[in-house]
Amino acid sequence: MEADLMHHDNQEDGAEEEDYVLLDLDAVFAQVDISPDTPYVLSGLHTAEPILIIDDKVKLIGKYEDTIGTCFVFSENEAAPLVLEETGPSEANLFAGRCIVDPNQTPTKEVKPVAQLQKILKFRLLMDEDVQDVNMESKT
Repeated sequence: MEADLMHHDNQEDGAEEEDYVLLDLDAVFAQVDISPDTPYVLSGLHTAEPILIIDDKVKLIGKYEDTIGTCFVFSENEAAPLVLEETGPSEANLFAGRCIVDPNQTPTKEVKPVAQLQKILKFRLLMDEDVQDVNMESKT
């Protein structure tokens, strides 16, 4: 899943409003292998059924769903390891004034909120009958 930013121009006051949309690809992961660096084209975000083309091969059709309750997107980064500085009056303390990192310390993650979502865009494989439906919608 991935969160993308959509821009909407507000004609009344000239302000630009930003909406974040979550691209939900869970339904197609079992059918298609998609690596994180695969190029894609996302079109029709302002239509009822946007199209996602992955690596010029896989075509997906999306449908918007409103979120229930509050839905947040978070970013995750590696946090710096906890560094301990040994101090104390002990003459036997061989590590006085030195910093020590515990090698058995499990890596930690730093999580920060990025955005609040109002919509989720769920994708599925685009079938031949979907192409006919999309063509009919564009003619009306």
